[in-house]
Amino acid sequence: MMFTAAMFALAVAMLLVLVRLFAGPTLYDRVLALNSFGTVTVLLIGVVGFMTERPDFLDIALLYALINFVGTIAILKFFRYKDLGQGLPEGEDPASLQNGDSK
Repeated sequence: MMFTAAMFALAVAMLLVLVRLFAGPTLYDRVLALNSFGTVTVLLIGVVGFMTERPDFLDIALLYALINFVGTIAILKFFRYKDLGQGLPEGEDPASLQNGDSK
């Protein structure tokens, strides 16, 4: 009974996060909502795994959490730098970027 209530609460939380995802108003609100949706999904997978007595679901939840984290970092990097794969220009020193010096 308690886990059913937890699943219901997680489903309500997912709906509220989806409302924030589509309502915005800024890009960072949407990214935060997407990250929160992934976190609640990880919790839901864990609860379902515990209810069905399948401990391998926890491995799936952990993998999904890692993918969620890397995806969030990639989205934020893309919107900040407008590119995901561009490295430093030829001959550029990484320490110069921290000091604000650029060629």
